[in-house]
Amino acid sequence: MQITCWGVRGSIPAPDPKNTRYGGNTSCLSIEAEDRIVIIDAGTGIRSLGHELLGTEKEIYIVLTHVHSDHVEGFPFFKPLYEEDRTIHLLDHHYEGTTWSLLERFDGFHFPLEPSQIPATIHRVESDGVAYLNDEGFDLTRRVVNHPGGAYGYRLSLEGRSVVHIPDNEIDPPGNAAAPFEELQSFCSGADVLVHDAQYVLEDMPEKSGWGHSVLRDVCRLAQEAEVGHLAFFHHDPERSDEALDAMQEDARKRLETHGIECTAAYEGLTL
Repeated sequence: MQITCWGVRGSIPAPDPKNTRYGGNTSCLSIEAEDRIVIIDAGTGIRSLGHELLGTEKEIYIVLTHVHSDHVEGFPFFKPLYEEDRTIHLLDHHYEGTTWSLLERFDGFHFPLEPSQIPATIHRVESDGVAYLNDEGFDLTRRVVNHPGGAYGYRLSLEGRSVVHIPDNEIDPPGNAAAPFEELQSFCSGADVLVHDAQYVLEDMPEKSGWGHSVLRDVCRLAQEAEVGHLAFFHHDPERSDEALDAMQEDARKRLETHGIECTAAYEGLTL
């Protein structure tokens, strides 16, 4: 598998000179295997991914962790949508009895096209997306995580390798957790790569407690307890500068080095 981060910023795009090294685009990650690619979330980072896929014959599958704006706002600017000979498998998002499709971005009002005007062939999967991807040959599982409005984390395995992607999750939320620490640990256990939300540092608390994002210290603990191979922390605060992320990376590496865990502050273009 080849895992690539295309957008690593959280909450809102942050195009700013102080963010140039890590990037200001919002959540988008791809997992590529041979001639197939699974795209998790369609934040503004999906635009750059679309440029890379133009003219290729890769089979494209798009799945969402949740439908907050920073995870869906880039979809209309995904260039393969405008290739007439392209088929895109678009998985509906289901959560607690509600269903939402990325095609709703194309309503002729918020964006000037409607679904019928998309040149590509859209294979909309209205049934359970996990079951569909498993039928397509992907060993994919998901679980609910701790985020206001609900969100999923995904685990994908291939030929003995595995990656877990949890872009929005508060490991230690106030009140009852939808995903207690022990369950998160089990879900992530032994993963070769864990890409996890670490939007906050201790100084952000308690003001941002309950906002649905993790403190880096807690993410390091999860990586340790789950015995993952490589932690890439993700969903950076829009106010976090390159220098501040450098400092977070240094702190995390010190916490994890004695456990033999690699650590990277995720940046646009990071490929594992």
